[in-house]
Amino acid sequence: MTYSELSNLIFQKQSYLCVGLDTDPRKLPHHLLTEPDPVFAFNKAIIDATAEFTVAYKPNIAFYEAQGPRGWESLKKTLDYIPADCFTIADAKRGDIGNTSDLYARTFFDPAAAGLSFDSVTVAPYMGHDSVLPFLAYENKWVILLALTSNPGSADFQRQQVGDQELFELVMEAAHSWAGADKLMFVVGATQANELSRIRELAPDNFLLVPGVGAQGGSLEEVSRRGLTAAGGLLVNASRSILYASSGLDFADKARVEASSLQKEMAGYLDDIIKN
Repeated sequence: MTYSELSNLIFQKQSYLCVGLDTDPRKLPHHLLTEPDPVFAFNKAIIDATAEFTVAYKPNIAFYEAQGPRGWESLKKTLDYIPADCFTIADAKRGDIGNTSDLYARTFFDPAAAGLSFDSVTVAPYMGHDSVLPFLAYENKWVILLALTSNPGSADFQRQQVGDQELFELVMEAAHSWAGADKLMFVVGATQANELSRIRELAPDNFLLVPGVGAQGGSLEEVSRRGLTAAGGLLVNASRSILYASSGLDFADKARVEASSLQKEMAGYLDDIIKN
């Protein structure tokens, strides 16, 4: 998916909602446990319930890897089921020496390898440019680089002062020499929303993937006011607040209500962008 296609999708759907498919087999509604593939049955129902309001889906790969071969099968079926007009993110946080990163890129981008063809993958940048460049070699595929994350430990390294800048700022500046805004996004946690104005100075045109709204307590209003651009520029992820809105027979209906509520709020912020 190209930059303009993603931007157009956001304004067409009046949404920049990303649904995180962090599907934990231990939290599935009991009535799904008799399904041949309970994880896929759950994901399928969530996608059916939320696709109208959603522009992106983000499976967290750890939830599938932890199940071994069965998990990879569930992941592939889920990816194949996601509507073609939705942006897909492999939340894998990979990053290693060049030849290893090349194999990770093949895993998620080359369907002839592992059978997967995501639009993007999250990448950890702290081994440097040669750990990131293999992911950028694929046409119409995106790298979503970890910049300033929402976990408490982000302060351990990302916020460390290096000269007159913090480390995450140096990472973002260096990344601009690796790719343009048409292939490079950044992860910025919603709990770091007070930094979004500064981040927008560093990355005025890049899309930002923003987790942490919903169960983690991030403010959608604050993220939107500080992070939206004329192209949209945001993918705001919600996982637990949608997936586990109910643990009963009505889990998909409750997920739909939560996704619809977020989309309606987003539509209001996008309307402000259009008016201005």
